[in-house]
Amino acid sequence: MVNFRVLARGMSSIARAFEANAVVPDVVFKAPENVVTVKFPSGVEVNSGNVLTPTQVKDVPSVTWATQPDTFYTLAMTDPDAPSRKEPTFREWHHWLVGNVPGNDIAAGETLSAYIGSGPPPGTGLHRYVYLVYKQPGKINFDEQRLPNNSGDKRGGFSISKFAKKYNLGDPLAGNFYQAEYDDYVPILYKQLGA
Repeated sequence: MVNFRVLARGMSSIARAFEANAVVPDVVFKAPENVVTVKFPSGVEVNSGNVLTPTQVKDVPSVTWATQPDTFYTLAMTDPDAPSRKEPTFREWHHWLVGNVPGNDIAAGETLSAYIGSGPPPGTGLHRYVYLVYKQPGKINFDEQRLPNNSGDKRGGFSISKFAKKYNLGDPLAGNFYQAEYDDYVPILYKQLGA
């Protein structure tokens, strides 16, 4: 018989948080053991499912993780709760996707989907916003359509797990997540997206 308490004690705190908040299995099948540090210009930081507001996370954050020299990484930010956690018919709606990141110099990476902050619809409760980092086997020639930050088109129905499988990325190396629900910034974001 498996003792899950003993197994949980052996997991990192981020892996436990992914399990406790059903990021595993809603987004990935295996939780990362390492933490991605995410800090927003507003002064807030992502911390294992803490609650932030769309206003606090509207601008592109700084994101760092432990890296190896001469290695490329993929960074993703995805929402499995679109349009709501109860009815996630657009799971996943990806907010940011950058590949071929040398070390954790995201600006030097290849932006596949430009950053869009959180915009949960009114009355849909808390959404989970999940950051994942994958170590690439080398530099990749991505055949994804490049998505700007002024449209929500082609962002819903995404699966970071399928993307990782397509490009042979394996399991996520590092991760983190926060939760957010509707606030006064969301209509401004919807206008930016032409919604």
